[in-house]
Amino acid sequence: MARKEVEAFIQNVHHFRDEYLKDPGPPPEHVVLFDEAQRAWTLDQTAKFMATKKGRAGFDQSEPEFLISCLNRHDDWAVVVCLVGGGQEINTGEAGISEWMDAVLKRFRDWDVHLPPHLSESEYQSDQSLKAILALQTTTPNPKLHLATSMRSFRAESLSRFVREVLDVEVSAATQTLQEFSSRYPIRITRKLELAKQWLREQARGSERYGIVVSSQAERLKPHAIDVRAKTDPVKWFLDGKDDTRSSYYLEEVATEFQVQGLELDWACVVWDGDLRFSGDAWSHHEFRGTRWNRIKKQERQRYLLNAYRVLLTRARQGMVLVVPDGSETDPTRSSEFYDPTFNYLRSLGLRELGQ
Repeated sequence: MARKEVEAFIQNVHHFRDEYLKDPGPPPEHVVLFDEAQRAWTLDQTAKFMATKKGRAGFDQSEPEFLISCLNRHDDWAVVVCLVGGGQEINTGEAGISEWMDAVLKRFRDWDVHLPPHLSESEYQSDQSLKAILALQTTTPNPKLHLATSMRSFRAESLSRFVREVLDVEVSAATQTLQEFSSRYPIRITRKLELAKQWLREQARGSERYGIVVSSQAERLKPHAIDVRAKTDPVKWFLDGKDDTRSSYYLEEVATEFQVQGLELDWACVVWDGDLRFSGDAWSHHEFRGTRWNRIKKQERQRYLLNAYRVLLTRARQGMVLVVPDGSETDPTRSSEFYDPTFNYLRSLGLRELGQ
């Protein structure tokens, strides 16, 4: 019989961090679960925050390293559980699961580590760290720790795999995966936004929610009445009814990866701009500044952009439509070469085009 009632509570991880910056003792908890653990900060981002917001210059730990160190203050035992979403790092300074592994390799090699072998998949960006940590005698691979069944889409358990294959340009694999679930989870493609809107309305039944999602870098969708700089109230967008122009149902206001991460629609329209464009046999990453598109050269920022589309493409429970707009002969910022290769690549995977 338990001698003490177990208490559980949820708090912002930053509150936990701030509390044990001031308190050098061990926390009362022996078991701590970190949701969205891939979003913990790198050393650079943590040090910058500590210097500017906390007045602690020279902070020398990443967020995972410091958080583990708090539990390491216990003399007897402690458990850290990290819930990780692959390819979900979209904000500056978000480290991914590799930062947790690096913290163990750097300071906590005496800790037992249990992890799924699936972390070798590309969206986790953890190859080198994973190899090093698997070489430790204290590491135990356990496939049961991988959530293989999609909790987001009851129709398409293979959707996340398909999206990964699309973004990794694994053409044959993506084509095969799409064939496996396309009868249960429809994905359509079009060049015309109005056709996509019509398709969404026709698919949805009753209160099933639908809406338009776009990358936060999609700066040249303004001719299509999509302005990512216009503020969208996510509460009204997700919760208000069909008679409210601010709701997702109205298909006027759009949500970006930052507003929809961790949330779902029943049906989604993903509008694809020239920020992430297919070029030859790979993706080309761009941002719009002033009057033209500029190449994104830093690998970290390239990964954030790719992950933004990963988030957008995995928001719908029941189906989605992709819109890759036509280019413009008179507008050099919307040249056909920014859009046509992307459309042709996606269609080549077997996606059905609306109206055909």
